[in-house]
Amino acid sequence: MTIPPLIFWVAAVVTVLAAAVPVTGERLTRFATLTDLSVTAANARQVIDHFAGLRRWRLIALTVAAPLACFTDDPFYLVLGWCAVSVFRDVRLPAPVSHAHDDARIYRGAWLLGLGGAVVAGGYLLTDQGVTPARLAHAVIVIAVAAAVPLAVRNLAARPAPEASDDTTRAELAIRRWSARTLYLSGTAIVLSGALLTPGQPPQRGLPEYSMPTSFPEHRAVFTTVKKYKEPTCPWFDQMDDPCRSWLVNGEPFPQAAPYIIRKGGAPQRAPFVRSPDKKAVVYLDKRDRRMVYQDSEGVHHLTGRLADTEVPAPAFAGQNRYVSLVRDGTQITDTTTWTTVSIPGARQVHDLNKSGIVVTTASRVLVLDHRGKTRMSLPLRKIKDAPEDTYHLRPDGRRLVVIRGHEMRVETFDPETGRRVSGVVPVFPGDDFLGLGLGWSKQGPFLVRGSMSEHVYYLDLATGKLWRRKR
Repeated sequence: MTIPPLIFWVAAVVTVLAAAVPVTGERLTRFATLTDLSVTAANARQVIDHFAGLRRWRLIALTVAAPLACFTDDPFYLVLGWCAVSVFRDVRLPAPVSHAHDDARIYRGAWLLGLGGAVVAGGYLLTDQGVTPARLAHAVIVIAVAAAVPLAVRNLAARPAPEASDDTTRAELAIRRWSARTLYLSGTAIVLSGALLTPGQPPQRGLPEYSMPTSFPEHRAVFTTVKKYKEPTCPWFDQMDDPCRSWLVNGEPFPQAAPYIIRKGGAPQRAPFVRSPDKKAVVYLDKRDRRMVYQDSEGVHHLTGRLADTEVPAPAFAGQNRYVSLVRDGTQITDTTTWTTVSIPGARQVHDLNKSGIVVTTASRVLVLDHRGKTRMSLPLRKIKDAPEDTYHLRPDGRRLVVIRGHEMRVETFDPETGRRVSGVVPVFPGDDFLGLGLGWSKQGPFLVRGSMSEHVYYLDLATGKLWRRKR
């Protein structure tokens, strides 16, 4: 199995810290209880030195094994670093001939079963998946441990020197029985993990969540321009393989896009599917892996990880097709040119987005942010019942923010650097016409507005409120 990189590094750090914990009185008391050893002044230092030495060598082994495990994305080396000391510290040649202690036979049986299982599992994986350098390293280590365990056990089973006092003799026997038990368990853990833990791919440092473009498999529909698209029309519970079960792009089934999502306590809804303003790209929920996906003629980019239906955001394009916003319990904005992302906690709607900044609203504020998510300006969000919502427009150079107050038909201009209101005007349209919509800044420079009734487009002087017709 493979482990996500962040969790893997945390596990490695926790393992090293656990090995660094000093020998505690509770641990020594547990040892004495399980081995029926009476600890006296004569043998206390002998017991303490054994566990202190075990801790010291385990920490040294993990200091080498933990970085190796992290940089190879291979959890086997964490197991090896923790258990290797119990296996190899008592390996000496030649080993004396002796018999296993009665209370260690159950652990010897577990070791033999584990070794047999590791041989079967490792052989199957090598045959089925082929030989790789990582698996070959696992196999070499497992073989070394399989040879070391019997040698170490024979050394542990040797009796203490006859000249030792009674207390130290009993302590030595207790330590050796305890070590034999730990040896068998550690050896079993190493051989099983060597066979069953699969080395993963080294984590890619510094890459965002999305993936690089991938080639299309045979079942994935492709396009150059999305001239038209249509939502699924079959009932959501109909399982037949029918074109009406899929989104249609240019009249053809688009099977990779999920047709429906089911939210908790609600009726099934159409899954999100949006087309870019230039008709060159779409964003949708992938039917199989349930990730939000950006697709154009060059390939696909995954914008999120796997999502539950209750977590699926609402996608939208901004800045023509350059930016994609995903809104749900906050907003994630992805630049489709550089594939960098910025997350804005609490943002409920994206109003404007260009190379100079982002304008969003939260539950109570209007925020102007830079592309790192840092707030440049904040205004209170105005809400008036039954009145048109205010709209917001950020100048391409980021130096001005225009707010069109839908209730008063008033146009206010702010300086994002200081938050100061620069001007406020109520434009007067010819005849019975009135302000309908702000269109942003023209290529020539002035701000553009459109009349509500005539739909004529005018230039607006933000300082004086003067209007003049745009020449076609």
